[in-house]
Amino acid sequence: MKIYGDRKSGNCYKVQLVCDLLGIKHEWVDVDILAGDTKSDPFLAMNPNGKIPLLELDDGETLAESNAIINYLAAGSALYPENGLAQARILQWQFFEQYSHEPYIAVARFINKYLGLPEEKADEYASKQAGGHKALQVMEHQLGITPYIAGTNFTTADISLYAYTHVAHEGGFELEAYPALQAWLDRVASLPNFKGMA
Repeated sequence: MKIYGDRKSGNCYKVQLVCDLLGIKHEWVDVDILAGDTKSDPFLAMNPNGKIPLLELDDGETLAESNAIINYLAAGSALYPENGLAQARILQWQFFEQYSHEPYIAVARFINKYLGLPEEKADEYASKQAGGHKALQVMEHQLGITPYIAGTNFTTADISLYAYTHVAHEGGFELEAYPALQAWLDRVASLPNFKGMA
């Protein structure tokens, strides 16, 4: 299988981390979004939405959206258990990640890390801070109750939220006020076969 992605992207890192943790063999294809790689005709033929990551299976089938990809890759493993309620709790946190976390933390990081915090983006960058801290507070509350985000076991929900949380400081979000969250970051990073973002 092939994975099209950018190694600095948190959404792409989710897929890389699942492959590392589960020992999934794949070919990584570097994609430069700033150079317009995702707008090329060959890429748009695979994903009309023009976004990464993108998974291409051996038979040519493709799958987009990071959380869909990692749940597919982790199916049948402890990272994505077969129990219906357990899967629903994972999805609950993955929807939270996409709607309440990523739009603030990942976007602020993109403005700062990828774009260099240009003056014309300063107001947008500042506007992301409150929403990002609200998401971190929700995570802090949950991680004060359970060791992992969806309960007692490490799942793809943790991978979804780890990806941008562990680099949140690159978007201006300092984590000193979130001790349970910091302890969780350490737990994730100590897992067997864990590899950090390139």
